[in-house]
Amino acid sequence: PDIAEERAWIAEYSPYQRLSADAPYPEVFIHTSTKDDRVHPGHARKAAARLEELGHQVLFYENTDGGHAAGANLRESARRLALEYTYLTRRLIDNPQTTEAQGN
Repeated sequence: PDIAEERAWIAEYSPYQRLSADAPYPEVFIHTSTKDDRVHPGHARKAAARLEELGHQVLFYENTDGGHAAGANLRESARRLALEYTYLTRRLIDNPQTTEAQGN
């Protein structure tokens, strides 16, 4: 916002404004769609770039088709779901820290 008081108020809860180099974020997976007519893909691009600038690892996928639901067709929907499941598998099952926490 152009009004300083409104900008300060939003900065208090804005996830983007509160990103930090010192925070222990896991590797983040961000996906967006170039043709999303509700949430501009620039938001996802900007967040990914800021996280990388702060030294965090980011996985980024932008579907050039699709729309707000990120799937232009069944093939793209399947691709996005495969990426999501692969990310979750890597984070929850293949992650050595998770295995150690479970006592395995």
